[in-house]
Amino acid sequence: MTDYAEEQRNELEAIESIYEDSFTVLTDEPTSFTITVASDAGEQGEIAEATLKFTYVEKYPDEPPLWEIYSQDNLEDGDALNILTLLQQQAEENLGMVMIFTLVTAVQEKLNEIVDLMKNRQEEEKQRKEREAEEAEKITFQGTVVNIENFLLWKTTFELEVAELRHKKQQKEEEQALKTKLTGNADVLTFTLFPQGSQLEDLITQTDLTMYGLVITSCFPH
Repeated sequence: MTDYAEEQRNELEAIESIYEDSFTVLTDEPTSFTITVASDAGEQGEIAEATLKFTYVEKYPDEPPLWEIYSQDNLEDGDALNILTLLQQQAEENLGMVMIFTLVTAVQEKLNEIVDLMKNRQEEEKQRKEREAEEAEKITFQGTVVNIENFLLWKTTFELEVAELRHKKQQKEEEQALKTKLTGNADVLTFTLFPQGSQLEDLITQTDLTMYGLVITSCFPH
């Protein structure tokens, strides 16, 4: 008959000596403890860390212990889920044998993988931002992409603007020609039939006859 309690005590003593600085007993009945596991430092000094909580069940190691991630640092939700899955797989493979050391070692290796992935994630994020910046720059320099619809709209607008400019230019030329005619080719009109001081003299004097192409050279008899 297996003495589960004896196996558990022996393993606990061994685990405490191996993980002395990161091992903490939480309860004696049932036996529950934590082990803090950290990865090796990455290229930029980054470290992933997880504190694992284990609880012995009555028939451990013929039955797997209970476990959970007690605390974590620098892990994403997906990373934590992967660690829990890994613990389940390792426990199933090691039933019947004390397994805490095996489980902790597997998690530490996984943390090292996660740190390696951090570099890839950072590089991918950097490349993503660079691509976004390049796309934004292309849009800035390329302007609007031409298609049939917006080309026809542009063509119509452009032709209307050209026609308007031509119309304004023609108006200006006509006004300039009229002004030249009024100032340089005025007809001469001589009034001699009406006495000075008459109502007609006042009307004529108050009228700008140049706008009709007329110039007064002599006025009424005295």
